[in-house]
Parts: sequence; structure tokens; C-alpha cells
Amino acid sequence: MDCSTGDASVTPVKDLVKVLYGGRRFGRHVDEVWPDLFLGDMSIANDRYSLWKLGITHVVNAAHGRMFCLGSHDFYGSAVDYYGVPADDSPSFDLSPYFLPSAEYIQRALDTAGARVLVHCAVGVSRSASLVLAYLMIQHHFTLLEAIMKVKQHRWIFPNKGFLKQLVTLDLKLHEAQNIPAKSI
Repeated sequence: MDCSTGDASVTPVKDLVKVLYGGRRFGRHVDEVWPDLFLGDMSIANDRYSLWKLGITHVVNAAHGRMFCLGSHDFYGSAVDYYGVPADDSPSFDLSPYFLPSAEYIQRALDTAGARVLVHCAVGVSRSASLVLAYLMIQHHFTLLEAIMKVKQHRWIFPNKGFLKQLVTLDLKLHEAQNIPAKSI
């Protein structure tokens, strides 16, 4: 499944799509995909009671300002810290400028005692999943394929092909330029 590009080994987008199609296709509104890191949809994000029951302290909205995903500091109040990413779920949208800031926000939140983070978009499978994958790659040194496999243990995800290409580029930058060995899953 791997092909070589320079010194780094990457998985082509078409092979990543095959991996993403596997496994269960439908899930819950929210799933814990990493310790204290939840991936969900707009239904859970708009349900303050459910967020309170889950103990969510931080929300990353990967569809900030989009219809039905209008989260804000005002909506969540002082009990939840909010971070908005105004992304479109379009293969032509450049999500990559948000990879590092979102990963840093998530890590800072998780470094706080008792913190629990929800990353969401409209459906919880493309925009938000891409940010969670980038987080695992940046902060935990997973390859893209390893990050996908880790998240898929808990939730079905399907980033659009444009986001997958951007994540492949991130994978190359992280593991080729920095020569970081990937953690095993």
C-alpha cells in the first residue's frame, strides 16, 4: 500500500480512500477517538446538556459560521472554551492553514487537568476528522495512515479527497523534513 517519495513513505490518496471505505459506516453523534478527545457532529455540538454530561470543556468547530454550526463563545458560555475554524467541506477548500493552530489548541486544552475536547463539524466525518488526524500527526507523530487507523477504531470517518491530499502533504512534511520516526499503533 505504500509508495516511496524521496526518503519518506506515503500512502497514495486512492489507497487511503480504500482504507476509509472499510469498517462500519454509521455511528453515533459523538465518539471518543483519543483519550479525552471526541469527534462529533452538529447535533451533539448544539446539545449543551449532552456536552455537560460528557464533561466537554473545549469545543473546536470545524464548520464555524456555517448553517446549523453557528457555535460561539456566547452559545457555550464560560464553562466551555470555543475555537472556530471557518471551513467549507469542499475538496477545493484549503484546510491546511488550520492544521497546526488547531493541533496546538487541542494539545493545550488536553494538557489542562480535567479537560475534554470535542472537535465537530456538520456530520463529523470530513472537516473535523481532518483536524483530528492532523492533531495526531503533529502532536503524536503518527503517519497519516496510522492516524486514520487509530480514529477508525472508534468512529467512521471520510475526509474529502482535497483534505486527504492536504493531509498527505502534511505527512510528507512531518516525516521527511523532520525525519521523525512514526509511532506504532
